[in-house]
Amino acid sequence: MHIVLVHIHIKPDSVDAFQTATLHNAINSYKEPGCARFDVIQQQDDPTRFVLIEVYIDEDASAAHKTTAHYKTWRETVADMMAEDRYGVKYNNISPGDEGW
Repeated sequence: MHIVLVHIHIKPDSVDAFQTATLHNAINSYKEPGCARFDVIQQQDDPTRFVLIEVYIDEDASAAHKTTAHYKTWRETVADMMAEDRYGVKYNNISPGDEGW
């Protein structure tokens, strides 16, 4: 699995528009064959902060995501909404998964 948590800080007046654009991107991302999970979470004590939890079957699927029309539209749509540059942190899955405990 290829896991990326994308940390995003949005301008206060852009929260609603960001949510709309990002949920559209998430819905379409789920339809990608290599996407295992795509969650959008919002920080409770600061609604201008979001994390995208993106899980792909491998790095190639993650790279393919960035070539899709819906991702490119999202990136262009939200660019001016950012309070600061977004950044991603990559993770490895160390849980037993389907093997059980």
